[in-house]
Formats: sequence, structure tokens, C-alpha cells
Amino acid sequence: MRPPVVAGQFYAGTRAELLRQIEECYLSEHGPGRLPRVGKGLRKVVGLVSPHAGYMYSGPVAAHGFARVAEDGLPARIVILGPNHTGAGSGVSIVTSGRWRTPLGEVPIDGDLGEEIKAASDIIDVDTTAHAYEHSIEVQLPFLQHLFGDAFKIVPICLMLQDESTSLEVGDAIAKAAAGSDILIIASTDFTHYEPQRYAVEKDRMVIERIVKMDPRGVVRVVDEEGITMCGYGPVAAMLQAAKRLGAKRAELLKYATSGDTAGPMAQVVGYASIAVSK
Repeated sequence: MRPPVVAGQFYAGTRAELLRQIEECYLSEHGPGRLPRVGKGLRKVVGLVSPHAGYMYSGPVAAHGFARVAEDGLPARIVILGPNHTGAGSGVSIVTSGRWRTPLGEVPIDGDLGEEIKAASDIIDVDTTAHAYEHSIEVQLPFLQHLFGDAFKIVPICLMLQDESTSLEVGDAIAKAAAGSDILIIASTDFTHYEPQRYAVEKDRMVIERIVKMDPRGVVRVVDEEGITMCGYGPVAAMLQAAKRLGAKRAELLKYATSGDTAGPMAQVVGYASIAVSK
């Protein structure tokens, strides 16, 4: 059992408070403005870029992405990619067994899919150390639980290595393992960190342009070339690579905002975006 490590910090620590907080994200002036309804149609969303800061900052932006996921309906399989903020564990770490807990309950690991992804790449290690105190994947779970209850499983993959080659190989491994499956791949990332609003918006626009053009190599290269402090560009590139191989054709920016927008003006902000990648 992997216990929650940022409950009570990044998001509310009790079930009732967390459900209320998530609904407030949807109803926020920066959120979709309505509570989500889970659809039952033909699923088209393959990938999602979603932020992972404290819900008071990035939750309304994240709600746009999960509202689109809700409309699309419950995926059969979910992979969540996140960056490694702690520096612990392997360069690319996957978990293939057990459960993750949040105040909303327990989420089982999709062991079969996890093992298939691991088998498709020599650079992915089965490793729980990288995940023990990492928040980027954990903060996605309450939004998913709010929508789908206990009806889903996840495969968590944490990337410390985010170079172009590694990111594309991870994406290829996911695509190979998930071929023919109904899958949602979530790339957890925040964008520019702690820069003035104007500079953050300018830099983030450059990355978002590459994402919307579904250019995984371009995402990594523009981050490197422009010195953009985006923490999860590798997960985003891996998601785009996998989504394209699984038939995705377009990416749509659903919402962009900074912490200065959502929490009030501040000297230095962090950028957030929700982007849906669809067939």
C-alpha cells in the first residue's frame, strides 16, 4: 500500500473536505464553471496534460482536463506519467503491483499492463522508491476518483531522465503494450516555475505550441533551448509519442493560467495547462 504523502498539503486531507475542494475547482471562475458528468459514448481522448500543484493554485486548470475526460467516459486502462522531483530511485520507474491510497479510497495498480510496459523497454525499472514521496502522480488520483470511484486501475511511471531518447522510448513502450486497448495516458506537469507573469506566459506559449502540434521531440528541444523550467516535459513527450502511435490526431489547449491568475497577483508565478490529445 502506497499511502498519500501530500494529503493535507497539496489537497484536503479528509474525504468530505477533498470532495468539496474538487467541486470548488470545477466551479471556480478559472474552472469549467460546472460539475462534470461522466459520459458513455465512444472514447476519443488518448492523452491529457494535467498540472500537479496544490489544488488552490492549479486545481481549476486541472478541472478543465478532467471535465473533458468525464465527457469521454471511463477508460479501460490509465497510465500516469510524472516527473521525479525527489531525485530518489531509478531513471525511469514503474510500479506493477499494490495499491495507492488517498482520502477518497484505494486505487489498484494495473499489474498486467505495467508488466507489459516494463517488458517493452530496457530502460524502465520496477521501482517503488521513486514513487514513495513523489507528488506529481498522486495529485491526479483524487480527480479520477471523484469521476470514476473505484472503477479504474492505474500504471504510475516516474521519469527522472527526461532526455529526448528516453522520453520517446517510454512512449513507444506504452504504445506497444497498449496496442488495441482503450487507454488514457496522463502526463503530469507544471510549466514555467517562479518567473514574472509576462515571461512565464511567453515561455509556456512556446512549449504549448509544440504540444498542440503533437511534436514530442519539439517539446524536449524547446525546453532545452529556451531554458524553460517545465518540470514534466519528458512525461509530456512520452505521452505524445504514445498517443500518436495509438491513433491520436489532434491536441487541444483546454485551459492555461498561472498561479498569479488563480491565487492572485504575485511577483513570481508558476504556469499550468490542461491539454487533451484525441483520436
